[in-house]
Amino acid sequence: MVVALSLVAPIFPALLLLALLIDVARFARTLSTVRLTLFLLAFLIVENVGLALLFFTFVTTRAGTRARMARTFAIQRLYTAAHLNCVRAIFSLRFVIQDSELARAGPFVALVRHASLVDVLVPGAFIANVHKIELRYVLKKELLAEPCLDLAGHWIPNHFVSRSGEDTQRELDAIRALKTGIGANSGVLVFPEGTRFSARKREKLLTGPDAERAKTLKHLLPVRPGGTLALLDAEPECDLIFIGHHGLEGLSGLKDIWRGKLVGRTITVKFWREAPPHENKLAFVDACWKRLDDWLETFE
Repeated sequence: MVVALSLVAPIFPALLLLALLIDVARFARTLSTVRLTLFLLAFLIVENVGLALLFFTFVTTRAGTRARMARTFAIQRLYTAAHLNCVRAIFSLRFVIQDSELARAGPFVALVRHASLVDVLVPGAFIANVHKIELRYVLKKELLAEPCLDLAGHWIPNHFVSRSGEDTQRELDAIRALKTGIGANSGVLVFPEGTRFSARKREKLLTGPDAERAKTLKHLLPVRPGGTLALLDAEPECDLIFIGHHGLEGLSGLKDIWRGKLVGRTITVKFWREAPPHENKLAFVDACWKRLDDWLETFE
């Protein structure tokens, strides 16, 4: 990240001019190449600031102490807010937030819709930053390639899941452990679909063992029960928060953003909070997930 910024910054004016020429040649009224070039610089700046703050934390606090954890959670909030604010400003996004006060206090387990590259920033921006909640994440292991996530992710309670299917019991035990010490200012967050939604992925599920559960949903993939039930079964018992959003669909890759699909969108984010039952937990989660799917249907 440091080398990338040192290479990009000196030639950035030339890169921006080249991006403008490309957009003119493409007749791209959204100026998506220019916007992506601006975001490249913003991304590198945020990453390097994050690394600098983490380095300062490393040399001024001791490993495993509450001081290091508190500092790292604060950096995590700053990091997610900075990235989302850059996306919001550069791509002219508007956010409409409904009932976010339901996430004002923990402990809770948050189940979040996953539909694009951008929505991973939504919980950090509208839960952690607004209410100063210390969020513990269940994320895919591939994200460890990102230096800030790698460093901060191992200094505070998070789990990076291997999606290979190996060591399943070890993975579930690690997910359960995220609720250890959870309190009124903390929550655990998971993307229960396990991957970004797409119509192709849903169609594939319709021919598999989850066909019946997938058939009831139009805009979501069924909840993968392993990690979600592991969190629900682990102590202490706490509420569930379901987070849905509309407006970030169809953005599974940079190519979609380059085509201008992100520019000028209005993103609506909706929160629900429920007390979990003691029995039939998966059926309860499925019913709440269907409620979220029905909410998404109102936008069609």
